[in-house]
Amino acid sequence: MSTQTAEPEVPFLDMKDPNFSLQSPEARAARDKSWYAKTPYGIAVLRQAEANKMLKDKRLRQGSWAWPDHNGVHSGLFYDFWGSTLINYEGADHARLRRVHNPAFTPKVVESLKPRFEQIAEELIDGFIERGECDIVAEFTEPYAARIICILLDLPEVEWKTIADWSSTIGLALGVTIKEELPNIEQAMAELNAYADAVIASRRANPQDDFVTKLVEAADERQALSELELRTAVVNAVFAGMDTTRNQLGLAIYMLVKHSDQWELLGRDSSLARPAVEEAMRVAPTVTWVTREAIEDFEFEGAQIEKGTTIHLITESAGTDPHAGSRTTFNIAGESQSHFGFGGGIHQCLGHYLARADMAEALTILTRRITDVTLTPGAEWLPETGNTGPTSLPIRFRARGDQ
Repeated sequence: MSTQTAEPEVPFLDMKDPNFSLQSPEARAARDKSWYAKTPYGIAVLRQAEANKMLKDKRLRQGSWAWPDHNGVHSGLFYDFWGSTLINYEGADHARLRRVHNPAFTPKVVESLKPRFEQIAEELIDGFIERGECDIVAEFTEPYAARIICILLDLPEVEWKTIADWSSTIGLALGVTIKEELPNIEQAMAELNAYADAVIASRRANPQDDFVTKLVEAADERQALSELELRTAVVNAVFAGMDTTRNQLGLAIYMLVKHSDQWELLGRDSSLARPAVEEAMRVAPTVTWVTREAIEDFEFEGAQIEKGTTIHLITESAGTDPHAGSRTTFNIAGESQSHFGFGGGIHQCLGHYLARADMAEALTILTRRITDVTLTPGAEWLPETGNTGPTSLPIRFRARGDQ
């Protein structure tokens, strides 16, 4: 008689359903039962300890490259772009591209831009503060994120709305509705590609002291970039820098509005701005999962992982995991707790210094200038899988000092 113990039943989560939430009771029950769940895409890691181990496991590679294929998209402009982005390169090619990109995102460069972050935030708030209400996405987070990208790439700030529209549409490719949205995504890709080509041609004709010129020099003088990689670098800087910052800043504002005591705490103490960004990314990350792929067969914590398996590390679930002693509540003044909203390991988000700094500046100024903030009807959201966040978030408020 065999004495082998049967493998415990593993929960299944339908992450392909646009209406499914990774913060639902079903997802919480799955985390209580098991460190992972099966999904239509592979497996989802729900607990912090196992997610942290997998971020460093050399038997895994970056897995995001397969996202279009998982959703039935096997060709096209987005498919070509996505396959040539920095995040989906490995080994020597990844290191080469990262070296080319690094100079634009150093702490020194970011610190030099902070006065402009403050100027943009103040200007945007001036535009709606007298009304006592606004759509904080349309009137603040979106123009703020897009204008910062214009500054970083030395693009005309008046073009921010066009850049924001392209980026928002392309961002739909990172959600579970990619197939349905593909015609719009492809159109936005075509227009952004043409725009990037024009910017590159302009820098070739008239070099400047900016990031795009440095990319052009890397391609032309050092052959460190192919022509496709050059265009992809410009497109990705525009798209990723705008879309994820808009979403994450909107989520941070949403959490602070829901927890009015935290809004007031930050309004009194600007030193809590950076902790507020980290706390929002822990409990309400725009990047709902970080993806890896097995490059060999192996056993992990009792599970047999086959080569080619896609593994989604669920950011919010791991960040609020009670098995790791994590808080399930939102507290910007609490003890710092880990998250991996920016990924980890060699694939950590290249622009994390910039994102942390510009979001902290925005939250500081918002909470300093307005109070008694409440949500009003009409909020609209991206699905709570893939990349998420509010696409419309109406609020009502009072200017500080008004009676």
